[in-house]
Amino acid sequence: MLSGALLAGVFACLLLAFAPPAAAAGTAIVGTLKGPDGAPLANVSVTASAEGFTDTVVSGPDGVFRIEVPKGGKYLLSVDETTLPAGVSFTKPEDQSRSILVLMGDKKVLFGFSSGDGGGGATASSFTWARISQLLVDGLFFGILIALGAVGLNLIFGTTGLTNFSHGELLTLGAFTAIVLNELGLNLIIAAPLAVLISAMLWGWGQNKILWKPLRRRKTGLIASMVVTIGLAITIRYTLLLLFGGSPRSYQQFAGQSGLAFGPVSITPKSIVFAILAAIAIAATVSWLQRSRIGKATRAVSDNPALASATGIDVERVISVVWILGAGLAAFAGIYLGSTQDVTWNMGQRLLLVMFAAVTLGGLGTIYGAIVGALVVGMFVQLSTLFIPTEMKTVGALFLMIIILLVRPQGILGRRERVG
Repeated sequence: MLSGALLAGVFACLLLAFAPPAAAAGTAIVGTLKGPDGAPLANVSVTASAEGFTDTVVSGPDGVFRIEVPKGGKYLLSVDETTLPAGVSFTKPEDQSRSILVLMGDKKVLFGFSSGDGGGGATASSFTWARISQLLVDGLFFGILIALGAVGLNLIFGTTGLTNFSHGELLTLGAFTAIVLNELGLNLIIAAPLAVLISAMLWGWGQNKILWKPLRRRKTGLIASMVVTIGLAITIRYTLLLLFGGSPRSYQQFAGQSGLAFGPVSITPKSIVFAILAAIAIAATVSWLQRSRIGKATRAVSDNPALASATGIDVERVISVVWILGAGLAAFAGIYLGSTQDVTWNMGQRLLLVMFAAVTLGGLGTIYGAIVGALVVGMFVQLSTLFIPTEMKTVGALFLMIIILLVRPQGILGRRERVG
């Protein structure tokens, strides 16, 4: 059974959780509607719809509603504003309908209710600050996720000059590798690191060995190589669509968790664990670049490949190591993303522009720039939803990138290049 609660002080939350099948007649979305004053909202129409399914119910005297659904998955949940009691309205008109992914134990902020008479200003203010706090934390976590992918993207660009439009697919391949291992019976705790290792060698070292190393030997130009990455990205995406279908998948463990409350902020335990592990991975990569012999060689190749080769550095070996590292970090980012949302055939494509924005914003070819750019983009993407619809939040990141590049063309930490 799918159960939950819709709470509204100034907002409404839908808690979704599966109970054992024997304990329920079927799968359902259950919620409780409450107004800004905490009183139940009775006789309010709520509709859930998906492909081939639509059902509308009315909340009872206690504000509770129940919608029987055929299965878990994506549903469009909407509230009929005309059935709300007098003096109660949506905080934002666009909040009337929300697309949700029904997962065990998931918790989502869906609808915002406020007093229509403008009274309750203190409540609205507290909601605003609570939402800003939540968005700041979400932005920090999202920035760490972007940084995982952006660091690898920047390392590959720095050592090879390749603008890799298939880097997003490295995230997707990592997520699907973990899905396959998870569905074969491995717990995600074991499947995740194993998927990172497999992805690093198969999709990183293997891809460089089979495709990019031969192209470099043939002196293939950077523009032609970039076109190859676009074709490779399309091929990988639609191969995954053919093999796994278009339905979203989720890992069998930690699919849904209740958030831990830290004041006005709610964070799931898995998000905290993944963010800490991601931060450790990024810090380890930076330390590796600064302190290890191969890391220093990587920086030398990034600065001047010809000079590095002349001093005895094996450039091809360095590039192979960078591909392994970049693919491993990307796979980790894909698993991180898949654990917090869902695993789909085009998930990497959706994050690619954001990673490019982070790399460009921070400064091309600099690992610190990628990290700073990712954190800035992550924060801005989440905070921008205060002013623009959620569906357009990526546009805000790209707009920020344009503004900063107009002022500082080399990026936040990039170096200005001499011409002539």
